[in-house]
Amino acid sequence: MKLLDILDQDHIKADITSKGKREVLEELSEIVSAREGLNLKELVKVLEEREKLGSTGIGNGIAIPHGKLKGLKKLVASFGRSVKGVDFDSIDGKPTHLFFLLIAPENTAGIHLKALARISRLLKDKKFRDDLLRAKTPEEIFKIIKEEDDKF
Repeated sequence: MKLLDILDQDHIKADITSKGKREVLEELSEIVSAREGLNLKELVKVLEEREKLGSTGIGNGIAIPHGKLKGLKKLVASFGRSVKGVDFDSIDGKPTHLFFLLIAPENTAGIHLKALARISRLLKDKKFRDDLLRAKTPEEIFKIIKEEDDKF
């Protein structure tokens, strides 16, 4: 699975303005819900319920909020970057800058886990993370993700 199979360029926000965890979930959900015709409140509720189980802030400035949504037909993603960083209850206690939001259809398991593994694998590369932090536009972020995605 390629990340760009589920992440469209118009699902990327180069500078999210949210200052808190709930706001980040809402801001990233707005991108997906508007373009995919999803119920924003239901989507945010699903993500918040998942966050109650444990933060998806995995450290190194990264969070991968995710969940499953009833009625969704395909796996979708959005990406947001916070230049200032957000307190996302990350496991390392540091601010989170890079957010990959992942939403899967309710009755799937394998594809959801493959996407999480793919995102995690790509983000292990410090240069890739640094390039994403330095990018100036959504187009540049998309290009960086595509180049990294094409390596594997």
